[in-house]
Amino acid sequence: MNKLLPTTLVGSYPQPDWLVDRDRLLEIVPPRARASDLWRVDDERLEEAQDDATLIAVRDQERAGIDVVTDGEIRRESYSNRFASALQGMDADNPVEIPGRTPGRLQRVPRVVGPIRRTAPVLVRDVEFLRANTDKPIRITIPGPFTMTQQLKDEAYGDEAALAIDCAAAIAEEAGDLFAAGADVVQLDEPFLQARPEKAREYGVKAIDRALAGAKGTTAVHICFGYGHMVASKPSGYSFLPELAGARVDQISVETAQSALDCAVLSALKGKTIMLGVLDLSDTTAETPETVAARIRRALPHVAAERLVVAPDCGMKYLPRGVAFAKLKAMVEGAAIVRAELS
Repeated sequence: MNKLLPTTLVGSYPQPDWLVDRDRLLEIVPPRARASDLWRVDDERLEEAQDDATLIAVRDQERAGIDVVTDGEIRRESYSNRFASALQGMDADNPVEIPGRTPGRLQRVPRVVGPIRRTAPVLVRDVEFLRANTDKPIRITIPGPFTMTQQLKDEAYGDEAALAIDCAAAIAEEAGDLFAAGADVVQLDEPFLQARPEKAREYGVKAIDRALAGAKGTTAVHICFGYGHMVASKPSGYSFLPELAGARVDQISVETAQSALDCAVLSALKGKTIMLGVLDLSDTTAETPETVAARIRRALPHVAAERLVVAPDCGMKYLPRGVAFAKLKAMVEGAAIVRAELS
């Protein structure tokens, strides 16, 4: 896309209350294992209901003026568990608890009981459905290999780096099919790079490079401090970010709104396109377009406008839909203000 300061979503958009139990969703840690109890529609009608809800998410993005749309991750219980649970070698039916990202909090995760292999496409139908229902460029998200290894109980490998590489190989196969199905951007979600930087420095970038090897389209990595709904206080800087400068990825998605990130750190990511998070998702009131514009301007001394994509800080699934839509409109209008200034 040649448009200056194009807008996009990081991935998720609010799921309707008639589709998922949103009260329950707001109570729990993002599921790593299956959480079928979240769905309010029976299995026989679930796919059709998810299709209808996906259309709502797409139309909201189009009405707001978003340039690169997603499917809103409407079919997912969380950003991570749908793909991971579908892989051979994973036992998602008998999860165990391990320490989570937040100190003192446990998370239920699948068990790795054998070699990780992808035996069939997982998200291809999602891309085909999205491609058939919008003329705009489309982005699809998939959990990254490093984050996947942090959300599993390894009972087969005994070597976390080797497990990450096998997860990356499965992702690479999936990514190839997603591009072939019509995806313009394939994004890896890698929040645990920030949460566990020491391990990330050991094998995080190597796993990402394996996952994106041979990619036939634009690639992205999203790195964040956690959902704004769940993390009220965020650090003002990343513990893992400059390391991605050498990674085989086109776009890097960072959050700057809630954390008030010093955008000078973005100077280290020369040659990368930056997906600039400008919506604070811990705040359930919509920003004004001028607030968004000011957040975009903060990055301009450090990143050329031609290398900026404007986005929310993170996924929007925990917001009320009306708030999410209002924030998207403000984001589009704020980007237009700065675009006019630059032109």
